[in-house]
Amino acid sequence: MDPNTRGPEEYGHDADGQSSRPRPPRDPLTPDFGQHSPALARTVQLVSGDYLLTVNPVDGSEIEICPQAERPGRPEKLSPAERAEVDRAAKPPVPPGPTRPAEPLLARQDEREQLVRMLARGRSVRLVGARGTGRTSLLDLVAEDCVDLAPDGVVRLTGFHRAPADLLYDLFYSVYGAPLYRPERDELLSCVREIGAVVVLDDIEFGGAALEELLDATPECAFLLSATPEVPAPSADSGIEEVALEGLDRAASVELLERGIGRVLTEDEANWAGDLWFESEGLPLRFVQAGALLRQRDRLRAGADAVDEYGVFEDAPPSDAPFDAPVDPEGGEEAPLPSLGEAAGPAQLLASRLSTSARTTLRFAVALGGEVPHQAHLPALVGDTHADAALGELADCGLVSPVGSRYRLAAGVQVQLEAAGYADDAQDDARTAVQHYAWWAGHPSVTPERVSAEADAVLAALGVLVPATTPPAEGEESPTVQLARTAAPAFAAGLHWNAWERALRAGVEAARLAGDVSEQAYFHHELGVLALCGDQLDRARTELETSIGLRGALADKRGTVAGRRALALVSDRSGTAPGLAAFGATAGEEVPDARYEESQSPPGGVRTPFPPVGDTGTLVTHRASAPSAPMSSHKGRGGIRNFARRNLVAAGAGALLVAVLGTVVTLGATSDNDPNAPANQVGVNPSASQGPGDDSLGADKVESDDKGDTGTATSRPTDPGPDGTLGTADDPTPTDDPTDPSDDPTGTQGSSGGSTHSPTKPPSSPTKPPSSPTRPPSHTPTDDPTTEDPTEEPTEEPTETPTSPTETPTSSTSASGPASSSPAETTNSASAPASTRVDTPSTGADALI
Repeated sequence: MDPNTRGPEEYGHDADGQSSRPRPPRDPLTPDFGQHSPALARTVQLVSGDYLLTVNPVDGSEIEICPQAERPGRPEKLSPAERAEVDRAAKPPVPPGPTRPAEPLLARQDEREQLVRMLARGRSVRLVGARGTGRTSLLDLVAEDCVDLAPDGVVRLTGFHRAPADLLYDLFYSVYGAPLYRPERDELLSCVREIGAVVVLDDIEFGGAALEELLDATPECAFLLSATPEVPAPSADSGIEEVALEGLDRAASVELLERGIGRVLTEDEANWAGDLWFESEGLPLRFVQAGALLRQRDRLRAGADAVDEYGVFEDAPPSDAPFDAPVDPEGGEEAPLPSLGEAAGPAQLLASRLSTSARTTLRFAVALGGEVPHQAHLPALVGDTHADAALGELADCGLVSPVGSRYRLAAGVQVQLEAAGYADDAQDDARTAVQHYAWWAGHPSVTPERVSAEADAVLAALGVLVPATTPPAEGEESPTVQLARTAAPAFAAGLHWNAWERALRAGVEAARLAGDVSEQAYFHHELGVLALCGDQLDRARTELETSIGLRGALADKRGTVAGRRALALVSDRSGTAPGLAAFGATAGEEVPDARYEESQSPPGGVRTPFPPVGDTGTLVTHRASAPSAPMSSHKGRGGIRNFARRNLVAAGAGALLVAVLGTVVTLGATSDNDPNAPANQVGVNPSASQGPGDDSLGADKVESDDKGDTGTATSRPTDPGPDGTLGTADDPTPTDDPTDPSDDPTGTQGSSGGSTHSPTKPPSSPTKPPSSPTRPPSHTPTDDPTTEDPTEEPTEEPTETPTSPTETPTSSTSASGPASSSPAETTNSASAPASTRVDTPSTGADALI
């Protein structure tokens, strides 16, 4: 068919143009490597004490006071069926492959009965033995014998890398059902006091006061502890019985070896076993490994051609053969016995005869510090779909031993394999493990519980690779930072907070070495939230302020807001104001505002208000009336912004008050510009009045003669004197220096350019007022005036000029003091206000206002 012309059968169309039934989709033969929509971030909300914690792997966990409606009730104990499920999960997984029968415990019956008797009496026992003595196997047998001794049964715990607080929480979750809830310290102690169980604690790493703390917190529990001689002993008054576990005798050691190989030893093998017992002091682990060596030797004696395609020896004795059937030495190729040195350190020899997958698994275990990845991860790590069977090979050879719910390299194997060169590519193997765990821990289908169960291997991989972290290339991510970023939220959601803290600290260091500031801020934020959950307020403040500072430099708004909310909660708990970093990060940020002007407190309320900053004086501010409806709760809108807002409002109100007062003072100082103001019409001396039948006010009349003198012109003072106020007695008197007569007889030119008309003004020097105003003579008097000498010399020239020359009067009948006025454009007479025209005299009523 023509590919350019669509035929009728293509695209679901028939010949008649009708749509046919769509073709069913086919499963792709290869996975789709195209772009997929990003998976949603896995957020988990849990309750820790008084806090509601939302584990957010994107911007950082958010913490707030838990509302009362979301607080869980008191935890209830698990049912027997649920306890059995928890006990099964505490045991290591069974390796894949053919099931091997459980080996009986030899020469340990006395210790077993002794331990059961002590536990039945409610006594705590501490079993001390070297690594490889079989402590874990003995504890398993004793736990089976004590199932019905306590009301809460038997609880299996591991003390490997566990502190007393971690063990208390492990005991709590083994007996109580509390999903997504981590009780605070007081509630935790209250719950564990009610637990009555036989606690089997293997590989404990502490003693002394820490052990006393654990025992005092659980008075109703009987502990069966297992420790090595290097662990500190308990205190003398602790009441713990101690049982030492020694090595096996020679007969028990030979019997254990024969059960391991499934046949009776030959004379040479018996002598070899005796030398091994003397060298190892009867350590059971050595004879388990020696049995593996002899089994491999038997396979070599059978010949290389005896191996079929499945790795099964055709010439191997049948499984139903009698136990004491001797081996025909002539039936196969002779193989020498291992040397005594090889038997004392058999790891290298045993590993050389294992499968490739098993040897690769050992390399990963050596790179991870002895931690063996879970068997489900081995196919991905090794690159073999059947690599999970390698764990069974390692367990049969005694190269791994169970620790809690997982496996580790047996005692001494790590050192022996490192000497054999298994650590040469440790960095590459650790990097491969880190990349795998980073992908796996961030997969949406992986639950936090599964990540928490693999915590030791994940943390071991981080511990190896973090010191060697380097800045990644452009467009790439650091694998250590990525693993810490994906595993830490899973540890938090899985309530494995010891691993959470260790992952965060590893992530901080890895991000610092990689130069990733944003990831470093995230890890500091999470450390602050973790410290807040543990009531370590000073440490939480330090971590959160560091995170806020880093995110402020990156302009990460959402992360900064989350950090400020947590920091506000720290301040609420500690009763102190937020640090400088919180105020610095607020600049330029758009933070959700409170609905009202009142400060919005963090969730739970602010117990202690922020202390005053700067001036503590009284501030008058306007308080908005509270609304009638209750204020809605806004989470995270803390007092930082509103605290600054109140200060800004107070400062603005103060500035407004100062402006108002300044305006009032200015208006009062400049209110004398009006010449007709009533305040300017009243003087301190008697004013002149018009006499009966007289049309004058005591001023000199202007003669009609053109040669007559009009008198000396005076001017009003313009200098306020020392006190700064015009019209007082200290004002200087202007000099009576007449100028040339003016052509204009009506007035003088004011400062504003307009003509101001006013009668002549008497001198400003004080004169003795007459008893009654008299009419001035019309001619020039011959005798001197009777005025007193002025007390001050005039300092300024008169500002006005006389209209025409007049004769100097012998006496003045005007008031002695000048009118008080401001230095404005108009001038006033001492006895009467200024009139608009010079030929219109003012009346006495105007002068006596």
